[in-house]
Amino acid sequence: MSYTIPDKERVLVEKCQQHDRGAQKQLFLNYKDAMYTILLRMLNDTEEATDALQESFINVFNSIKSYSFQSSIGAWIKTITVRKGIEFQRKSSRLNTVQMDVVTDGPVVWPDHLTAESLELALSKLTPGYRTVFLLVEVEGYSHKEVAEMLGISDGTSKSQLFHAKKSLQKLLEGYQYG
Repeated sequence: MSYTIPDKERVLVEKCQQHDRGAQKQLFLNYKDAMYTILLRMLNDTEEATDALQESFINVFNSIKSYSFQSSIGAWIKTITVRKGIEFQRKSSRLNTVQMDVVTDGPVVWPDHLTAESLELALSKLTPGYRTVFLLVEVEGYSHKEVAEMLGISDGTSKSQLFHAKKSLQKLLEGYQYG
């Protein structure tokens, strides 16, 4: 299945490929908020998320000539951003994913009155490994195979990390007051 890039987006990318500063600024403005949100969720630190965002866009502009219009520019930027977030986690030695088999104790039951605020707070309390796998699979839509490749772990470990992340979230959310 091929992706058809909208004309306006194609022109913007082509200008970026020609090092047009105005186009680069526009591309940054178009995607900075979404990419910052991904990084903040992954890194759980505003300063690191800001630094990672800056480095992500440096990578974007340094490698934009290799963008082949096979996917949306947003998806391409997101891939670079997620990899930069993983790199930052590794630098700080916070990304600990333990090789383990999948555990299937049953389904996770979410509280009836789950709010976005309580979920964000609970996510921020997960270990970096659990949080990263949860965000990449459940929020960003990556497959376990893709996550395993990005993190250098097995598919089974990705699945296990997700399962344990959900169980941890469930326990954290049970403790929050609603209403």
